[in-house]
Order: sequence, then structure tokens, then C-alpha cells
Amino acid sequence: MNRTVRTLLARLGPLLLVLLGVPALQGTASAAAPPAEQATRYTMTAFTNSSESNLYVYDSPDATGFTLQKNPAYTPPSGLIRDPSIFKHTDGYYYLTYTTNWTGNTIGFARSTDRVNWTFLYNYTIPISGLTRTCAPEWFIDADGSVNVIVSLTAASTATHFTAYKITATNSALTAWSAPTQLSGIGPNNIDTFIVKVGSTYHAFTKNETTKYIEYATASSLTGPYTVLKTGDWAGFGSWVEGPALVQLDNGGWRIYFDGYRDGKYWYSDSYDNFATWSTRTEVPGLSGFIRHATVQKETVPGGVTLPTNTTRSLRSVNYPDRYAVVRSDNLGYVDPVSTSSSTTVKQSATFTVVPGLADANCYSFRDSAGHYLRHWDFRIRFDSSNGTDTFNKDATYCARPGTASGSVRLESYNYPGRYLRHYNYALRVDPYRNTDTFRADSSFTTVSPWA
Repeated sequence: MNRTVRTLLARLGPLLLVLLGVPALQGTASAAAPPAEQATRYTMTAFTNSSESNLYVYDSPDATGFTLQKNPAYTPPSGLIRDPSIFKHTDGYYYLTYTTNWTGNTIGFARSTDRVNWTFLYNYTIPISGLTRTCAPEWFIDADGSVNVIVSLTAASTATHFTAYKITATNSALTAWSAPTQLSGIGPNNIDTFIVKVGSTYHAFTKNETTKYIEYATASSLTGPYTVLKTGDWAGFGSWVEGPALVQLDNGGWRIYFDGYRDGKYWYSDSYDNFATWSTRTEVPGLSGFIRHATVQKETVPGGVTLPTNTTRSLRSVNYPDRYAVVRSDNLGYVDPVSTSSSTTVKQSATFTVVPGLADANCYSFRDSAGHYLRHWDFRIRFDSSNGTDTFNKDATYCARPGTASGSVRLESYNYPGRYLRHYNYALRVDPYRNTDTFRADSSFTTVSPWA
């Protein structure tokens, strides 16, 4: 396949996590796609290059292509709304915490029932004498259910010597907080610290304000001591980057978003080996260069796209409705014209059995009449016999997302999230999502009655 070592690790990662007994963290869904009649929803909250005082809210079914839900969704009564962090509490409300100003000793809180309409709650004064800057508060929900905010503080007269602290809610209304506790081992000049927990280990991603790189540290306690394991450009994220925020994907991998503020880009990258290696950074489609320091909340909601399994169907192109996904004699996939006058062989080539996904039964695989599965190989679609390997199963599994037309579906690669089955020059491929009408139409199909 001419795959890199990183790609092989990416494919093995979810299986290794399962074997090691690593759970999902911060209340996210388990490492599997939601069942029928349910869907994953990723909600992103951000401020933008055009406004530090207005909240933008986006959502996405795949953590890649985000759609604006409201702008502005919230404007605080005074001050700024930089670095907005979102989570859903056990009371059913969504909560924001955010930076209220460039200087000072407060962070802000707001609440929403629907993620898009927010009500100001209060500004909270961090009870440490002499604070000059209070930045980048991030929610962290521990395994015991405690609600924490990780916040970067400094008493320096300039934007230096930031250190990470945590405060813990002492009531369920999130109106009372413990005394701040410093996270030992992170510093002496780190900002934008974001923490996730896997198993018994706390993983911290934090910007070194001196070197301008995102560093990586671990600890056995939320407050540390943390051991910094990776510095410099260890993951290929580049320099002059900040605002790391992580979310778990349906296939068990982890996605990090971060702000390339000097080059005006917004990036994401994925890891499948417990944060050791990361995919090549990719711009967030449609939002890169506009949003700043976002966080993403993942949840399972009613809805989604469900395909009938163990039935035969044909896949009709939405933007070329006379063309259908077919397998030709070279075992490669195309979208070709099929009609009532087509030969039996052609009709049979456009007919597939939809079965539960080989890698995830809540996703889908497609098998032709010869028993070959629709899979990607170097991102080209072909039809091969299963060899029973973990790699093959993932190559042949696709998760259903809403298509552009009513009743249509887009099929996202299971092991390459953000890549979709699409036609290009009538050849079928799995290509990276692009924020264009053409791509969305090229990657949309309608499941219809079989030709054979």
C-alpha cells in the first residue's frame, strides 16, 4: 500500500487502546459510532479574527466539516469572550467559560439550553493577589465527576511567566469554587493548558510561551507533578501555535485542534497511539484563517443516517443521477451510467449488499456479487476479497453522514476520518473533505433499489 509507519500506527491505535482497556475520557462516547437512529455531534465554540467580543457556534457530524449555527451566539455584557471553552453538565445545560479581557483577574461564565443561545451568568474573580493576566480557562471533567477549570495565570507586568492552575466547583450550580491549586511541573512560562485523562494518566498539552511550541506532559494526578515528555516541534504542529484542544473521534483516535496565529491558519491533527505520533497537520476546512482558539464538545444525539443492512442496494450519484457506483473488470470503483437497457453484467456491477461495518457494526461495508468488498487502497476505491486483517476491515468500513440531497448519504472512511467516498473524473476515491458545494455533491449518494 506504500503506507508510512505513522499511518500503520494510526490503523493499529484503536485496537491497541481496546486491548489496553483504555476508556473514553471526559464523558465522551465510547470509541464506536453511535447505533441506528443516533448520531455524533461535535459543537465548536470560538472567537474570531473579526471579533473578540462575539461567540461563534458551529457544529459537525464528523469533527471536520463545521457548519455555522449562530453568529453572534453570545456577547458578554462587557469585556471580551476570548478562548471560549464548552462542556455539557449533568444538569442538561451547556456551560461556557472564557477569558474576559487582556488584563485582570476574572474569567467569565455563561449557560445555554441549546448550545446556540447563551445567557451570561457571572464573572469570577480568581482569589490570588496581584494577578495581572487571567487567560484561557478550559473545562476538565475528571473521572470522579468533579468539574474543574484549568486556567493560565501570571502576576508579571508583561505577558510572561504564565503558570497553570485548577479550580474545582464545590456545588452543582457551578457558582462556588475551591481555592486555586497550581499544576506543578507545567511552567515556568506555559499558557493554554488543555488536559485529558486516559486510564489513570493525565495528559497535558500546553503552549510554551517562550519557544512558541505546543508541549506534552503527563502526570498521575491532576495537579501533578507533570513530567514534560515532548518539546519543540515533536509532533509536526509547527511553531507559533497555541490554544490546543482535544476531542475523541468515533473510531477511538484523538483529534487536536490548534491555532496557528502567526500564519493565520487553524489546524487539526490525529493520533492513534496514545499521543506518541500525529498525522500531518491539516487546515480546518472553511474555518482556517477565521476562527481563533476553539474548543469542541462531543455528544450523541438523536438522528443521523441509517442504511438498511443485509439488503441489496445501488448507490446513485446525487449530482450525476444517471450514474451509479460500479465495479469494473479491473476491480476498481467508478460511477458509470446504468439504465434499464444496460446489460445484466453492468446492472450486477452496480448492485451491492449493505452489511454492518467490518470494523464497526454501527457503520457500513459494501459487498459485491463476487463477495468482494468496497475498500480503499492508496485512497483509490477497489473491490477485494477480505483477508480478515484489521487493516482490511477498516479500509472497507464507512460511516454514514448526511448528504447534500434529502435522503442521501455521504460515506466517511472509518480509518481516515475526514476523508469521504467521492467520484473524481468518474473514478471513486476517498478524498479529504473540502468546504465546497462540488465536493459535497461529489461525495453524496442515494441508496436506491438494486439494479440486479
